[in-house]
Amino acid sequence: MAQPGRNEPANLVVRGGEAHLVDAGDGAMTAVVEAGTDYRALRSVWISHIHFDHLGGLYAVLGLRLQTRAVGPLSIYGPPGMREIVNGLLAAMRPSARSGFGVPGEVAIDPAAGITVVELKDGDIIERDGLKVTIAANSHYSFAEGSAEEKYFRSYSFRFDLADRSIVYTGDTGPSDKVINLARGADLLVTEMVDLDGIKATMTRYAKHMSAKEIDVATQHLTSHHLTTADISAMAARAGVKAVVVTHIAGGNSKDAYASDRYAAEIGKTFRGPVHIAKDLERF
Repeated sequence: MAQPGRNEPANLVVRGGEAHLVDAGDGAMTAVVEAGTDYRALRSVWISHIHFDHLGGLYAVLGLRLQTRAVGPLSIYGPPGMREIVNGLLAAMRPSARSGFGVPGEVAIDPAAGITVVELKDGDIIERDGLKVTIAANSHYSFAEGSAEEKYFRSYSFRFDLADRSIVYTGDTGPSDKVINLARGADLLVTEMVDLDGIKATMTRYAKHMSAKEIDVATQHLTSHHLTTADISAMAARAGVKAVVVTHIAGGNSKDAYASDRYAAEIGKTFRGPVHIAKDLERF
């Protein structure tokens, strides 16, 4: 849900003169600039899964490149379906690209210039200029094993290994041994979280237009395909990570300082390292 004081999921790995966007929720490019990063330094985008709150800002990423003629190489990595999504966004950009700035004789730019799309598989390892990224399928979906949906629709967690540190990003997931194995010994675990009490309040407030079946499906997803504070605590402890940062809090209130303290305390019951409940534009 859109929430004052907290944008949609988007994270930036900054290394030297390069920037790598990890999920691209609505407002991602504005946040990149607010964070003091030159958007022209963006070299890759990593989409964990194809729910709209994680890729709603991708159109603006592509549009800003076109509008400012910054069409250098950009790789977009994501699960199956990513190529279809990007192709659709590029097609939607072409009328604007043809119109340009409205000056007669202007040479139009192809919105696809410089764009490469890579659809990832579970277990893939991508290495680029000293940045190693390992991909693991997580448990954000629960399609029947072996079904066509299970084979096609994937939600991924990413491990970024750099020369001097390792960062694991869960994306959206439920409890997952694969994510625990991915995060073994990492310096930082960046994880999503669900506040179950907050979710109940949110559903009561916003779901009045939905049918009982739709509410049941949404509730099942929100309560079983996300991580509670207890889940995060157990997974971080088992993985032996050095620190935890919590982002993308489903059902949480970003303005409630008491809630942040409570979340951190609950995660600290099993995991003994530092725990930080992130606010927008914080750096780690």
